[in-house]
Amino acid sequence: MDDKKIKELLTKNENSGSKDFIRQIIEEDIRNNKHNGDVHTRFPPEPNGFLHIGHAKAICLNYGISVQYEGKFNLRFDDTNPIKEETEYVEAILTDMKWLGTNWEDRLFHASDYFPILYDYALKLIKKGKAYVDDLSADEIREYRGTLTQPGKNSPFRDRSVEENLNLFLKMKNGEFAEGEKTLRAKIDMAHPNMNMRDPVMYRIMYKTHHRTGDEWCIYPTYDFTHGQSDSIEHITHSLCSLEFENHRPLYNWFLDELDIYHPQQIEFARLNLSYTVLSKRKLILLVEEGYVDGWDDPRMPTISGLRRRGYTPDSIWDFMDRIGMAKSNNIVDHALLEHCLREELNKTTNRYMAVLKPLKVIIDNYPEDQAEELEAINNPEDQSAGKRKVPFSKELYIEQDDFMEDPPKKFYRLAPWREVRLRYAYFLKCNSFVKDDDGNVIELHCTYDPETRGGSAPDGRKVKATLHWVSAPHAINAEVRLYEKLFINENPYDTPEGKDFTSNINPHSLEILTGSKLEPALAHAKPGERMQFERKGYFCADTKYSTDEKLVFNRTVTLKDDWSKIQKAMKKR
Repeated sequence: MDDKKIKELLTKNENSGSKDFIRQIIEEDIRNNKHNGDVHTRFPPEPNGFLHIGHAKAICLNYGISVQYEGKFNLRFDDTNPIKEETEYVEAILTDMKWLGTNWEDRLFHASDYFPILYDYALKLIKKGKAYVDDLSADEIREYRGTLTQPGKNSPFRDRSVEENLNLFLKMKNGEFAEGEKTLRAKIDMAHPNMNMRDPVMYRIMYKTHHRTGDEWCIYPTYDFTHGQSDSIEHITHSLCSLEFENHRPLYNWFLDELDIYHPQQIEFARLNLSYTVLSKRKLILLVEEGYVDGWDDPRMPTISGLRRRGYTPDSIWDFMDRIGMAKSNNIVDHALLEHCLREELNKTTNRYMAVLKPLKVIIDNYPEDQAEELEAINNPEDQSAGKRKVPFSKELYIEQDDFMEDPPKKFYRLAPWREVRLRYAYFLKCNSFVKDDDGNVIELHCTYDPETRGGSAPDGRKVKATLHWVSAPHAINAEVRLYEKLFINENPYDTPEGKDFTSNINPHSLEILTGSKLEPALAHAKPGERMQFERKGYFCADTKYSTDEKLVFNRTVTLKDDWSKIQKAMKKR
């Protein structure tokens, strides 16, 4: 994904509908020459976890707007909490951002870059009598804060003199107090109806090594004191935040007004809520740490790294984000739409191959011994430039176990005793007998083929009702295939019986590992991350974590069945 494709996508979809409310605001600002007509956005992740599909919404919004209106875009790590932040997360975020196609040029920043400036801002507020050093403990601060229906009460240390506060804050900075012994708080209004305005903490003492600044600081600014000022320092024009920050906006504005510094415009939008998905960072950490998934990049995870490993593309995620648009109120988006966007792209861009996931041996009794031939197969019917390939055919084949039934019910048109079917790109095939093991399972079919039907049609005009994919047994390559389903069985994973948590909704069948799959030889050199369609089975990709030349591993990205199209049709009938 690059800027040109992003602009084309946004323009194409915008032309088919009205502009969202954020773009309407920005275009009005440009017409009125607000911010000198400039547009400058940013994405400010905290480096305390991996990015997920919810973050992708904010990324696509902020970066998309900067591209669409020929503005600038910053990537800034809001790294104010050394307890939770790690370099591993920083590197993962950079990888994800680049994969999505964002380009911050030379504008990679960190809130920790601004620690000296933020410290000076704190001194300025103390000197104005707008901040004070407090001795209350964290529990006492919560107690004094009041409730939504009851006002808070002033700290007994709220009226310290400016000189005493300056002296104490300097001692905090110099490490003369223990963790939790003192904080610096804004002096606003303990009876304010907005709880965020009740003398919020600006600085706390933490003797933790920061991943960038080391042990230079032992006092760290809070997120609320850092966020708005960082936007101001970088001259962000439009500070786009999710709705949970709406109640924080008065506080951000208070800091900016009292400091008398550049004032970005904050606009809130609804965060992404996706069915069958949890996006809480705390819940995702639990899934990883308690072993419910195979790390942050497990293909069942909604993380960007998990989606990438599963086979999702940047283009499909951009398309999805643009289709769902921007709203001012929270809603739940059907996961089927995300899969629909992916199918639409993969249908156009991936080559087709034949892969038998659960093989059943077929012996063609009337095919010559020790003979093999090459048949021509189309790589991608949606893209003629993808060309064709040769597929080997021989006396022994594999077909899918569920493509044969000994006693088929009505409307089962695939292979059965004395029934004829078409083999994809090959011949008509008739089953004459079969072999069972001691447990009564069919393990081998004996068939005959009609050599006059090469290419899939009979000279005498007879028809068959089913076409099966297959793989030549002596030419087949072995592979492990991982069939992924949704991680949760409930559309709302938090809808649980009393006494249970969201993990009770984990799908016990979210992963099925097939170790004996047989693939056509063209897949022998599939590169990790390469996407393809296994005919009749779905879209797959070579796994980036476990697949090697010695052991191929493929992940099912998404099935061929499109639930979203069915949902749309059902809605139209109402």
